[in-house]
Amino acid sequence: MDELTLLRSARTDPTGPSRKALDSGRAALLAHIDESRRPAPSPAVIRRRPVLRRIGYSAACTAVAATLVTGLIMSDLVGLAGWRGGADPAAAAVLREASALAIATSDPVLAPGQYLRVETTAVYGGTVATGTDNRQIGALTISEDQLYIPADLNDDWVWMRGMSKPYQSFGPESEAAMQADWAQRLAKRGDPDYQENVRAPGGAFYGGSGPDLAMRDALPRDPYQLLNNIYRTNLGQGPSPDGAAFEWIRLMLRSGGVPADLRGALYEAAAMIPGVTVTEGAATLNGRTGIAIGRNEPGSAWREDLIIDPENGELIGERDVVVEYDGVSLFPAGTTEGWTSVTTTVVDDAPTGGNPYGHMGMPG
Repeated sequence: MDELTLLRSARTDPTGPSRKALDSGRAALLAHIDESRRPAPSPAVIRRRPVLRRIGYSAACTAVAATLVTGLIMSDLVGLAGWRGGADPAAAAVLREASALAIATSDPVLAPGQYLRVETTAVYGGTVATGTDNRQIGALTISEDQLYIPADLNDDWVWMRGMSKPYQSFGPESEAAMQADWAQRLAKRGDPDYQENVRAPGGAFYGGSGPDLAMRDALPRDPYQLLNNIYRTNLGQGPSPDGAAFEWIRLMLRSGGVPADLRGALYEAAAMIPGVTVTEGAATLNGRTGIAIGRNEPGSAWREDLIIDPENGELIGERDVVVEYDGVSLFPAGTTEGWTSVTTTVVDDAPTGGNPYGHMGMPG
């Protein structure tokens, strides 16, 4: 799930369950959640960022869970939030302080003709092929994008997409394969600073519908209602309800341009998710240092972190860390195999040119 898909998926039109359904389902739901959080063998697949990892429930568990959970969390008012504890006290304190700072922050105001510039630097783990036997080995690439969101959201949005460049290899074989892959892509574009220029009204890039910012803005600001909304939106996705909710919050925060009151509510919602802890007191990401708040799903070899600036509550970025080698991963334990850093500024203009399909050109 990417940020644009995330914004399309948020729903704010719940239908309330009956009291009988709530009372009869509570105990069974909690028992099911405890069962679903038990460690399970890691699947033998190669994980590639930035695709959200989804570990399916069994068919029987899915049917039971859907019936029970739907009855309890189809309302924002009554649901999973706060029932089963929450984040570690230290993590909860950081998140609540960040929430208070975010709520006290004034959102940038755009004058007519101005743009909100969202600059994203991202490192992704992926595979490259060796030149001898075409085996797939791991390497990290880095890219820089700039998204220009106009004051009038119906006007043209501009997305400047940079090339993925070599960032980190893991031994001589990985380095050689990474550089060969880069040389191939560079030969196609000719300029290492090439950027794809994508322009579309309302951010409807590549023929899509564009992000539904009105739906995002309609999300509850009450943290309990917001977290229940998130659980409901992600019903049946991810390795567990808590894991899917934390990932959803990370994606929303990193999308850029999230209103201050919603950022505050998202931090408060994260503080109510069990398993969230302080993972590093001084974590540096793209030259900025903050506190890492993360969650390691039981049975998973990866940990997902948010990096928060404790001085102002701003999100510095997010990262994925390999916490143990599982025999499948292409990266050694301790590797930060993916991270994203986002900054936003107000600018007076955006790059010219481009079309909705970028370097693919217009269809037909």
